[in-house]
Amino acid sequence: QVQLLESGGGLVQPGGSLRVSCAASGFTFSSTAMSWVRQAPGKGPEWVSTINTGGDTTYYADSVKGRFTISRDNAKNTLYLQMSSLKPEDTALYYCAKAVADGTVTPEYDYWGQGTQVTVSS
Repeated sequence: QVQLLESGGGLVQPGGSLRVSCAASGFTFSSTAMSWVRQAPGKGPEWVSTINTGGDTTYYADSVKGRFTISRDNAKNTLYLQMSSLKPEDTALYYCAKAVADGTVTPEYDYWGQGTQVTVSS
């Protein structure tokens, strides 16, 4: 069955950096576009970034552009999100999501992970 397991979240000071990962299994990872979506306390889900199957095309929300980098290792079936210059407003539960189709900035998703908490605070 499809599994998406996020890890790497934690507490970081404003201006700091953190990398979260998503280990995928149960489907052909290299043929699937992937995204990161976050949800802050009391707010709805917010799309963060999408990467295509080959990893050569990426999209970012304006709120994270220039600070976050999405990447993937198809040999390891793993998705990454490198976050830098973190702000308190980046505090959220970060989910990886499996896209239904490739080639879309904000695709529909059929599977989500359980999330990893990122807290930005001094």
